Order: sequence, then C-alpha cells, then structure tokens
Amino acid sequence: MIFRLNEKEVSGTSAVNVVRALEREDKEYRHRGGPIRQYLIWSLNRLGGSVPARDLDPSERLEDEALALDYLLLLDEYGVGKMIGTTD
Repeated sequence: MIFRLNEKEVSGTSAVNVVRALEREDKEYRHRGGPIRQYLIWSLNRLGGSVPARDLDPSERLEDEALALDYLLLLDEYGVGKMIGTTD
C-alpha cells in the first residue's frame, strides 16, 4: 500500500504499517510507538478544519487494521492525502 501525504510517499504491507510510517514522519507527535488509536485520535483532531466533526471520532469497535485503513481512506476522501496504490 502506498499513501502520499504532504508531498511525501510512504508505503507498507498493511494500513497499520503505513499509518506507523506516517507516525514516525510526524515531527509534532511526541508519543511514537504508543497505541495506534492514540495517534489516530491526535491526528484527526488536527484535521478539525478539513474534515467534518462526525468523521473525527474513531470507532471503538474496529480492529487496528480496519481503523488504520478507514483513517487513510478518510484522508483521501477529504483531499488531505492520497491513496496511490499497492506495493507488490
């Protein structure tokens, strides 16, 4: 999976791997390596002006992979990032 955010492309074998790569690249995030849900909540809160409030609360019922994929697709849908494709 390949995802572009802020003119930079990150890739991984899963959505969780891509989100972890984004987490590592984010210099403002201070809790690297913590629960992925924590990073997603932090990241989504920064998007308040770009994404409707109803889409900013991650579901407690989703597993990490589904949650990470939903996050990437949400960023793509609102033009914040771009899903480029898959890695072989």
